[in-house]
Amino acid sequence: MRALTVVGPSNSGKSTLIAALSTLDGGQGTTLATTGGTSVTTFSFMGDDWALFDVPGGPETAPQIGPALAASDAALLCLPAEADAAVLCAPYLQILEASGVPSFVFVNGMDQASDRVSDIIAALQPYCAHGIVLRQVPLRDGETITGAVDLISERAWQYREGERSKLVELPPAMQARETAARTELLESLADFDDHLLEEIIEDQRPPTDELYDVATRAVQHHDLLPVLLGSAKHGNGLTRLMKTLRHEVPQVDALRARLGLGDDVVAAGCLADTLKHIGKAVLVRALSDGVAPGNRLAGDGIGGLVGLDARTQLAGLAPGQVGLAIKSDHLALGTLMGAEDAEPLPDWAAPHPPALKRVVTPVNERDENKLPGALARLAETDPGLTVSQTAGSGNLVIGVHGPQHERRIVGALADTFGIAVTCNAAPPSLRETIRRSVEIHHRHRKQSGGAGQFADVVLELSPAAPGEGFAFAETVKGGAVPRNYIPAVEAGVREALAEGPAGHPVVDVRAVLKDGKAHSVDSSDFAFRTAGRNAAREALQEAGTHVLQPILRVQIHAPGCFSGDVVQIVSGLKGQLQGIENHPELTGWDVVNALLPMGAEEPLTQALGSSARGTAWVGSALDHYEPVR
Repeated sequence: MRALTVVGPSNSGKSTLIAALSTLDGGQGTTLATTGGTSVTTFSFMGDDWALFDVPGGPETAPQIGPALAASDAALLCLPAEADAAVLCAPYLQILEASGVPSFVFVNGMDQASDRVSDIIAALQPYCAHGIVLRQVPLRDGETITGAVDLISERAWQYREGERSKLVELPPAMQARETAARTELLESLADFDDHLLEEIIEDQRPPTDELYDVATRAVQHHDLLPVLLGSAKHGNGLTRLMKTLRHEVPQVDALRARLGLGDDVVAAGCLADTLKHIGKAVLVRALSDGVAPGNRLAGDGIGGLVGLDARTQLAGLAPGQVGLAIKSDHLALGTLMGAEDAEPLPDWAAPHPPALKRVVTPVNERDENKLPGALARLAETDPGLTVSQTAGSGNLVIGVHGPQHERRIVGALADTFGIAVTCNAAPPSLRETIRRSVEIHHRHRKQSGGAGQFADVVLELSPAAPGEGFAFAETVKGGAVPRNYIPAVEAGVREALAEGPAGHPVVDVRAVLKDGKAHSVDSSDFAFRTAGRNAAREALQEAGTHVLQPILRVQIHAPGCFSGDVVQIVSGLKGQLQGIENHPELTGWDVVNALLPMGAEEPLTQALGSSARGTAWVGSALDHYEPVR
């Protein structure tokens, strides 16, 4: 069995294409759809078994591409026949380039093409470091596309509604266009084969079989991306596409070599979901022998293996095959598994940071203890979901990739775990700092029978430089405060700074213990910690504090054509532009560096979603705090 991941922007016809491919040989494919939207369809074509992963378009489902692609032998980029749609393919070309997976391009909807194929490819090429070459050109009757011409075999195929295409003579009017396109294809292939280059230089006509072999090697080495044409809705060009995949997609051994896997890795986790009456199920693809019920995988035994229908029991998986591992909660999505351990996928398969952060609160108090475990279970099957807790309040915070992703998580909590929740935007983590220096003399004295409590301190609090944090020193003379009590004073000051007058942690403060007194009987660590805490609180109240907002250093990754819009968005959100540079790794992409208040992070994501058409993503890190204006 060979596996293929189909990616592309929304409304490019990926699902229609996969459904049509799965029935080409007259059979019916078997499909497993997950709650995350990704599905896998298995079928046979000309005696070969296939598994096609369908990842929905858009940034909210993009995290699911990595695990599927890491377990695939090749990828198919599906795009509509419009030049304007090329930029929407930029994020998909990005991960295909990084992964090194053999890739194909299918221009869908050729029956309604609004642009010339050459213009579509010219718009796509700036976002791909490797050459994108036409393997077919459209056959036209006036302005109507009626078929396609294969540039290697030079055979023309006429589309027929709902039927396989018909072999026809190449029209004389098409010969010049076909010759020019074929010459361009051969010159591209010759860059990767010296013998072909010699034949072209000597004006020899290369044999067709030789050209197919050179084309296959170029694809499998990820040197070129071939472009094929058709219409999934009308069944046009699909047989030629499937035959090309059958001839040129490598076997599973090539995947192992591409990922540099050792002999100990036997399977990859491609998809995961929680199925009714079954529980957690992980779709695994066997990369070598040994994947069977009862055998050890990732450190424990496989509870069971079933087909995509979740009912058919499987005795084991041959290399390349896929199956659902059930009763195996220890297995994880997005890992490469050996018998005794599992390792993460390569870095290119990791999702971008979540676009939104939400505080999740159960509607019913009785669900407070169940919610953390339920979210952890969902995170095991959703590579785009992150779960964390706020440092101060301990509230649960989820990171999601958009409002639809958020709704899926809320729905899964209700349907699968019976937990109703509300989600609210995570507030920015504000801080405080002292306005001016102040010196406080505080005496803590308490007598309630038995040993009393006594501690006397003179404490000075003053502003520190931004980003300096907290510093403590002492200038006590003559042993007025015994040295063994000084750490207790510092501990008390730190307790006071945990929450300032405005209710936020206090940062960038220097504390100096200048003087004090102790009692030989009633003094203790507890008494001096209490005195330090109370003195610091009095100092903060007397001096007052500034409320500080976090300022993020953001890197906005976007196709270069959107950089101007990104700059305007940053300026409109009171951000400070730091510069624009070409992306060091991605062709056709820019990186916009800026400083931005944390509170503007979500509006930035929302604005980018519309202006950059869902192609941009943001990385951020705390840079500093500054007073709220």
